[in-house]
Amino acid sequence: MQPKILWADDEIDLLKPHILFLEKKGYTIVGVNSGADALEKFDEENFDIVFLDENMPGMNGLEVLAQIKQQKPNTPVIMITKSEEEHIMEEAIGAKIADYLIKPLNPNQILLSVKKILDNKRLISEKTTQSYRQDFRNLMMEMNERMDYEEWVEIYKKLIFWELEIEGTESKDMEEIFENQKAEANINFTKFIEENYDDWLNDPNIDRPILSPHLLRKKVFPLLKNPEPVFFILIDNLRYDQWRVIEPLIQEHFQVAEESAYYSRQKLHILGYDACGHGEIS
Repeated sequence: MQPKILWADDEIDLLKPHILFLEKKGYTIVGVNSGADALEKFDEENFDIVFLDENMPGMNGLEVLAQIKQQKPNTPVIMITKSEEEHIMEEAIGAKIADYLIKPLNPNQILLSVKKILDNKRLISEKTTQSYRQDFRNLMMEMNERMDYEEWVEIYKKLIFWELEIEGTESKDMEEIFENQKAEANINFTKFIEENYDDWLNDPNIDRPILSPHLLRKKVFPLLKNPEPVFFILIDNLRYDQWRVIEPLIQEHFQVAEESAYYSRQKLHILGYDACGHGEIS
């Protein structure tokens, strides 16, 4: 079924070349030349996207936008205007528009905006699948080589990255392939721990990662020598992938300055630092 677009502009006849361009790309366009007509059509039919000219006589684009959002708040609206006044942009963005375009319009600019809204999930899914397939072989080769503890940290971070990326797609095939690769990583990592853990515990002269008994001494106690206050926050059973999910929320209030790793039992933990606190992420 072709995506359907409602386009409201008092100069809709002058936009015929743009409309024909979109129709050739597979979109159905319903054009109207006033805000009142736009609302009438919006009541009568279902649309995937609405284009609104901001500066229409009578009911302007912002007024139409407010009513559209009241009726169907999830319908994406692209505001189109000749004006670059900041207060108009802020008002439109505050009303949760999907995009904001400045006249004169470019056909490819319009197409990009439409694709970004309608095809965003599919395009991201395809690109993620393609990128993971390219990295899959590299990860397998690295995991089958003899790696040190720092290289295992990097493998772990890559796997977490791909796990979160693949979860955001609809590719069940990729999820299965990834789970198999993660299982292979766990087997190889366990072998690595079995080969090295005893030496890490009993030979203080070898190169070894930070182990949990040494974590506070190496990472926290040195900070206590500074005059600034130190807050140490321990969050038990918070995995690194969970940290990645909530990290954007933390960054609204703190800046993450460092992430470093330590080893405990047969698990790899990531210790994240910000300007005011510390948290254990495993």
